Amino acid sequence: MRRFDLATIDPAGQQLREGGVLAYPTEAVFGLGCDPRNEAALARIFELKHRPAGMGVLLIASDFAQVEPYIDLEAVPLPMLDEAWSTWPGPCTWVFPRAAAAPDWIAGAHAGIAVRVTAHEPVVVLCRAFGGALVSTSANVHGQPPARSVNDLEQAFGAGLDGILDAPLGSLDRPTSIRDVLTGAIIRP
Repeated sequence: MRRFDLATIDPAGQQLREGGVLAYPTEAVFGLGCDPRNEAALARIFELKHRPAGMGVLLIASDFAQVEPYIDLEAVPLPMLDEAWSTWPGPCTWVFPRAAAAPDWIAGAHAGIAVRVTAHEPVVVLCRAFGGALVSTSANVHGQPPARSVNDLEQAFGAGLDGILDAPLGSLDRPTSIRDVLTGAIIRP
């Protein structure tokens, strides 16, 4: 398993483009990520987590343009779109109607797709090095607490990961909130 830091981020982006699975720090916990267009890489994440694929994952991005191809903007009322945009970049995840071209394996059994435009520098830099949005799911075996350190990652996944971006977590004490962009309903506080 390879370790990256913010000074060696370009090879991490390359590893993701080649189908790699990386752990990286988010606003509160470490996440597992891969290219959302790579079904085999996402299958590896579900295998590592012992998580059913029907649960789906969210996408994280450094800017809205990176998630836009995955969502159906036409189906979102403008006031709700404005509300979502007012929270970004930042630690708020929104469930959007998904575009017809969004791969089923990202959303799982869900009709929508969860996306976040983050302000957390390590993720912003990683998304830019990769060249797009990344899969983001908490780095944990299903049902266990998410990893909050590189040591936690190594204990949970060992050599199953292709790499780790060793950089600081954000300041949140729990994963980001999730809201529905069509209704404004809070799915996860």
